[in-house]
Amino acid sequence: MLLADIIGGAAAILTTASFFPQALHVLRTRDTRAISLTMYALFTTGVALWGAYGVMTMQWPIIIANGSTVVLALLIVSLKLRDVLAARGAGAAS
Repeated sequence: MLLADIIGGAAAILTTASFFPQALHVLRTRDTRAISLTMYALFTTGVALWGAYGVMTMQWPIIIANGSTVVLALLIVSLKLRDVLAARGAGAAS
């Protein structure tokens, strides 16, 4: 195994693992008030593009890390979007 593969694998594990606490917190509390929809939308798009790059270049650490991260990020984005739309609907009903 090349040193680059070890570094890539370690980077993939660490960056994906760093995302889990935020995802778990949002899933447990359903609280997305402190999350920026714009930031998460941009982040999720970037992660998806990194995943596409990984597929195009057949780099498994990139594919696996970004594939799992995009699932969690999409979950958070969908919960945030639900809250934003609900708040807009509540504001219109007032």
